[in-house]
Amino acid sequence: MKRPHWPSRIPVDPYILLLLGTVGLAALLPARGTGADIASDASTAAVALLFFLYGARLSTREALDGLRHWRLHATVLACTFVVFPVLGLAARGLVPVLLTDPLYQGLLFLTLVPSTIQSSIAFTSLARGNVPAAICAGSFSSLAGIVLTPLLAATLLGGSGGGFSGGSVLKIVLQLLVPFVAGQLLRRWIGGFITRHRKVLGLVDRGSILLVVYTAFSAGVVQGVWDRVSPARLGALLAVEAVLLAVMLLLTWYGARALRFGRADRIAIQFAGSKKSLAAGLPMASVLFGAQAALAVLPLMLFHQMQLMVCAVIAERRSRDPVEEVSGRAPDGVSPADRAARSGTGAGTGTRSGRA
Repeated sequence: MKRPHWPSRIPVDPYILLLLGTVGLAALLPARGTGADIASDASTAAVALLFFLYGARLSTREALDGLRHWRLHATVLACTFVVFPVLGLAARGLVPVLLTDPLYQGLLFLTLVPSTIQSSIAFTSLARGNVPAAICAGSFSSLAGIVLTPLLAATLLGGSGGGFSGGSVLKIVLQLLVPFVAGQLLRRWIGGFITRHRKVLGLVDRGSILLVVYTAFSAGVVQGVWDRVSPARLGALLAVEAVLLAVMLLLTWYGARALRFGRADRIAIQFAGSKKSLAAGLPMASVLFGAQAALAVLPLMLFHQMQLMVCAVIAERRSRDPVEEVSGRAPDGVSPADRAARSGTGAGTGTRSGRA
């Protein structure tokens, strides 16, 4: 048997270190009184800016082109917004033996968040999978999540999610959907600027999320929510999330094989269908949970780092697959080239490779 080959460096996302530092700052110097009001208003503006930039970046043309590969995208959406939530609901049986109710609510919210874009593309590329499919799958998931995540949260979390009401729905529309649509409408004029200043605006993205985290965790410290979380409970949460990730990685890989997808498509499905977006989930939690957002985002932050480390190992191993397997036939006996010839499209989505 060949010995498993691990990556020379398992990635620890530097941004996670910044997030942890922000949590530490909130613990030591939480915003109080007038400072808390200012931080809350700034956080609200930051969330609106985030979703405006999301809308301005999403290429409508690539998204429409990607509809050609609708089976793959439907599979990823089903994994993200159907299978994940079902597993989250099943985890209810772990309360109160392993998880407290607030931690479970955060875990359930984690299962409702859309998939990632950047890391799905990066790992799919490393594993020599269908990169255009990963681009479109992540973009579709993020777009659908703006509507589906709040609706699923209102349905499955109910009053425990911070008191959903008509006012909450209006707040979601104003803070998330309206800025996103505005970004899409203005993309024609600002798309070039967004592309030229991608790195700078990326810093704006991350800085906005740090502000959201600081505000949420400051409120949690002031209200004493951390007195309700013990090290044993955090360890149990990590174990539950490890099982959740393992189940989704296995389901996306072998489920895609059962659906007769080729290797390149299975890789895109596995990486896009098993992951959750920290960038989308954090601002959504601040809107949906309000003062209770601190515990709600903790499971998502832990899961984010875990998925990066595990998927890095998987992508590294897939990158060393034999050439014959990479270009070989799919389980249905049809090679990618033959399938492309029959369908009149490429083996991928027909979109241009790049970042959505």
